[in-house]
Amino acid sequence: MRYAAFIATLLAAGSAQAHPGHLSEVAGHGHWLGAAALGAAIAIGLWAGLKGRKEAEDAEAEEAADEDVQEA
Repeated sequence: MRYAAFIATLLAAGSAQAHPGHLSEVAGHGHWLGAAALGAAIAIGLWAGLKGRKEAEDAEAEEAADEDVQEA
């Protein structure tokens, strides 16, 4: 039984593991624009997320300063 499980594990389908270097081999030159657009979208999303976090922190700091002024 142990050998059957071992053979079944070896023959089972798994996920493909590839790196971006294979993109040019498979997709051709036309897909580089799509890869660049995807990278730009990721960068814009990260930038907007970090900008939103900074603005939220600034708003919290202003609210804390307003509370300190009202207490005095």
